[in-house]
Amino acid sequence: MSRRIAVLRPEPGNRITAAAVEGRGRTALRLPLFETRPLVWPVPDPASFDALILTSANAVRLAGDALGGLRSLPVYAVGEATASAARRAHFDVVAVGDAGAAALVEAAQEAGVRRALHLAGREHTLKAGGIVARVLPVYASEALPIAPADIAKLDGAVALIQSARAGSRLAEIVPDRGALLLAALSEAAAAGAGTGWRAVAIAARPETEALIDTAVALSD
Repeated sequence: MSRRIAVLRPEPGNRITAAAVEGRGRTALRLPLFETRPLVWPVPDPASFDALILTSANAVRLAGDALGGLRSLPVYAVGEATASAARRAHFDVVAVGDAGAAALVEAAQEAGVRRALHLAGREHTLKAGGIVARVLPVYASEALPIAPADIAKLDGAVALIQSARAGSRLAEIVPDRGALLLAALSEAAAAGAGTGWRAVAIAARPETEALIDTAVALSD
């Protein structure tokens, strides 16, 4: 029997990812660890930047109408999900990275970007410096209380870890790491979870489909 696959990301991505897991014929366990909400943010003058860096579709989804004031900036996005969200918001996506934020910034620099604006979550890993002239939080992820009965359901499952913060939060609430397998979106996400898990595997690309591929392999 295949192991259940635990989807820990916030809504609405949780139900979308869970549906994709179920589309593979697997059982999805829906357990959001965080709830996202928009922040009030000052819209900077787009003339001060020559590119926009996006590492999460949440930045596009939760930035609100103010995002429209930045549409003149070309977008460098991590992952196809983020790129698709930017395209739906009528941005010109000029590059899609498949190796994380640091590699995307390097690619942007090689392409001639000198002053990039990064729209991010309140808790973010990409800091200002180099070509990243400013990091502007536009949304927050608040930790949700998880009932002991729901934590118990994770026993023996494969958990999808899509950020370092999610990995860290999971490590806080799980009493027995040795009973759980992790499919991580990136090296950073895996590192956030720490050690002691039954198994840890990292997706070949920082995309949901690749992450599910990894989880399916672990679940068999």
